[in-house]
Amino acid sequence: MSESTVTLRLLFVDEGQYHHEDLVVPAAALDRHDRLIDLLQEEPEVLKRSFVDLDRLCSAHVFEE
Repeated sequence: MSESTVTLRLLFVDEGQYHHEDLVVPAAALDRHDRLIDLLQEEPEVLKRSFVDLDRLCSAHVFEE
């Protein structure tokens, strides 16, 4: 059985232009962290699969389609 995942929508700003990126993370990771920023900075599964430029990050939220 595959692990359950959730999608995080990250909003970035770069030279006055805004854009979003979607990041799929294990659902269990949400339970291990009180804040999404902590998940992005500390979660081993996220760190080994992605790079998040925290200096340009404006917001992050769980994205439900």
